Amino acid sequence: MVFSSFNRKLPQISIFHNPASPPSTKALALLRSALTHPYPPSAPAAPPLEFDLEVVEGTPPTPDQFRTILGYLRSPPASNSHPSSSSSSHSSPPSSQPSSSHPPPTLAAFLSAHPSAPLPAEAPRTPQTLTALAAQNPAALRWPVVVDWIGGRASVGDVEGVRGILEAVRRARDGEGGGEGEGVDKARGWFS
Repeated sequence: MVFSSFNRKLPQISIFHNPASPPSTKALALLRSALTHPYPPSAPAAPPLEFDLEVVEGTPPTPDQFRTILGYLRSPPASNSHPSSSSSSHSSPPSSQPSSSHPPPTLAAFLSAHPSAPLPAEAPRTPQTLTALAAQNPAALRWPVVVDWIGGRASVGDVEGVRGILEAVRRARDGEGGGEGEGVDKARGWFS
């Protein structure tokens, strides 16, 4: 098709949601509101965001999904002593390199500080064991896990990270920042 480069892809956002988790409930409400109300909320004349929202309730990501999401996460600040003591989120395209002063995120980024969660020495070492742990003990996982599959962004256990994902979708909608990984195909040809 001649004009295929002008097709716009809607962001595909999934939320792995646990209704017993207050951050998960807030994140789901934020995502749904962004679809039906002006976004950002501070601009009443702005249209709602457009994205496909998939709500996966009470089921953790699959091992393959955990691998992909892990690649979308930014390294946590080095000052954190325990991986579950702060949020893990990523709001820039996956092509950006993590800072060399921070190690890449690990599966521990998905573990909660809940007393039933395993200690760091007992933490799952593979995506398969993390999926099995989360299915057996949902309190061990940091909820929600929100992923923009097209934009290459993820947020784990963090409402602010979800706001960052929505802000990136808004910037793409409004033509700000553009660039690779923004979920919009740019026109290519003689005048670009």
